[in-house]
Amino acid sequence: MPTPTTPEPSAYAPYATVEEYINVWTDRIWQDRGVGLIRECYAPEVIVHGATGTVTGVEPVVHGTLQRITSFPDRIGGAEDIIWEARGSDGFISSHRSLHTGSHRGHSVYGPPTGHSFTFRGIAHCLVREGWFVEEWLVRDEYELVRALGLDPAEVAAGLAAHGGGTGRPTAQEPGADLLTGGVSGIRPAAHKAECELVLTQFDELWNQCLLDRTERFFAPDVRCHTTRSRTLQGRDQYRDDVISLLGCLPDAQLTVLDVAAHTGPDRGTRVAAVWRLEGHYTGVPAYGPPTGQPVSVLGISHYLVREGKIVEEWRVFDELALLVQIEGQRQAG
Repeated sequence: MPTPTTPEPSAYAPYATVEEYINVWTDRIWQDRGVGLIRECYAPEVIVHGATGTVTGVEPVVHGTLQRITSFPDRIGGAEDIIWEARGSDGFISSHRSLHTGSHRGHSVYGPPTGHSFTFRGIAHCLVREGWFVEEWLVRDEYELVRALGLDPAEVAAGLAAHGGGTGRPTAQEPGADLLTGGVSGIRPAAHKAECELVLTQFDELWNQCLLDRTERFFAPDVRCHTTRSRTLQGRDQYRDDVISLLGCLPDAQLTVLDVAAHTGPDRGTRVAAVWRLEGHYTGVPAYGPPTGQPVSVLGISHYLVREGKIVEEWRVFDELALLVQIEGQRQAG
């Protein structure tokens, strides 16, 4: 039996669409401050994968949300896009990209209030079954947040590492053999094969094989890439050089795609979401301080807009601060 391309309405009940389900629950929890409502939409044993490891259970989600709101009480997470795809008749993937704005008015893990305003992106890639969030992959550009607060990311990372905070690494999940048919979130429908294959192939050839001369095969001439530290890259040359700059720090890095999902909307076109993990040894250029020679791991999520067989825009989110904390922890350990 073919995998359904659209879940049954019971998967996102009582709402009319997947987008409404995601947006309403997000607003009820974050904007209306119904933090306890998390227990009504997150499964009791929900699994949440982040840049520093994995936590299980709904209570850590509640506690983390309370702390985040306390630190940034006027924070607004404006939805930029939701890329969704069926995972059987009873579930779906929602890859929800948000632009966060606000100011540092409360105490946080980064210190006392600075009053500084911020803008940064985050993506939550969630598996929902029968109306419950059962698994989530979450990344935020925390480096940009810390920088916007007027703090030195290297000093913040050193302090967190010294107190044992955030020194973990992303969980080493392994995807299926064929990501076009299923990843860590489950079996995919047979849809958007060409667009997903385009994204998977560019990861392999550019990131893993370092064939950066093939950039034009995958990207439009005027491609735009919105990436960490609120940077926007324009054109193939800037895109290529940014990939090289990260690989130059981790020369033996290999990128593993964990999950893909795609959706076509009449007003947004065809978009592809990809959850990925980059692993390598910090032996290259000292962009994050003196190389430690030790292994590091980065969890990231990218959203792509595809038109006429080319990627025309990407939103790439990963946590450089978490990477810094890993490196500082290694350095402090000797």
